Amino acid sequence: MGLPVVVGVDGSEGSLRALDWAAAEASRSRLPLRVVHASLWEHYEGLRPTVDAGVPGEQLLAEHLVASARDRVRVLRPEVSVVADVQPEDPVAALVQESHEASLVVLGSRGRGRIAGMLLGSVGLALAGRSHCPVVVIPARQPGAPPQPGRIVVGISDDAGPSAAAVFALAQAASRHGELTAVRAWRRPAHALLTQPPLPGAPASTQRRQAEEHLDEVLKALETLENRKKQQQAQEPQKSQETQETQRTRGTQGAQEPQRAPGQDGSANVVIHRSVAQGPAHQVLIEAAENAELLVVGARRGSGWHGLQLGPVNHAVLHYSPCPVAIVPDTYRG
Repeated sequence: MGLPVVVGVDGSEGSLRALDWAAAEASRSRLPLRVVHASLWEHYEGLRPTVDAGVPGEQLLAEHLVASARDRVRVLRPEVSVVADVQPEDPVAALVQESHEASLVVLGSRGRGRIAGMLLGSVGLALAGRSHCPVVVIPARQPGAPPQPGRIVVGISDDAGPSAAAVFALAQAASRHGELTAVRAWRRPAHALLTQPPLPGAPASTQRRQAEEHLDEVLKALETLENRKKQQQAQEPQKSQETQETQRTRGTQGAQEPQRAPGQDGSANVVIHRSVAQGPAHQVLIEAAENAELLVVGARRGSGWHGLQLGPVNHAVLHYSPCPVAIVPDTYRG
């Protein structure tokens, strides 16, 4: 069985939505679910605990919280293997540590903090900038219209090849038997006239053509990468069978074949739509994410800096996206 889906809970309405999303993801991906509550969550989000720190009642409340979350999953998704844990530490530190051994970490976009105007809680923002695996942030508000089932949107960066975010997005679309919309934003040069459409050969026309060519190159490379994976997977059962036959010949029992990673099977059946749009990247992505089930963007992880590592596009989509957002570190090789 693969690495678990981890979800952070704090008893808020937002964390319940995150819990339900994580349970559905674990069911779809056939992965275990791990429910985590860091008992210093209240302190981190700016609330005073209702009882003094260190009082046994606080621990009992925390245990009741995770037990209730675990029971909720068992009722809604009885097929999911779920465990719950209370960790007596800072929630960001706890969840970053969890991310070392998780397929992804899920969090509500607003905890029970007192700053009502913040759409993204401080825990979610810090975790998205430090996690070692993809982080999915569930928006606090419900979408105006129900999402189109299986529709995944991914932002295509300047990277020459398929980014970790693109690979993750394709796997998500495949696991839903859905479709993927790959979005590339471009900007008209500042000196170009805004009242006229770009003429052939004009700077704006060149910018659009370069964006289209870059998108095509990335998607071709992504297709090549996925085909190579499938060839390797097709060879695995044969190698496993040969190994088992050899072991039986030697009088030993063969090992079971490892479960494949979620979302890899069926990737060739995913319909990929191309979208090249003019405008700021965050605005283009937010508009493209309307009626989507998930918006996927990448995040760079520099080796020389261990603080918050999120760019302006990450910040914007985390605060304003109409659907759940997955932040995928460029170092992720899931």
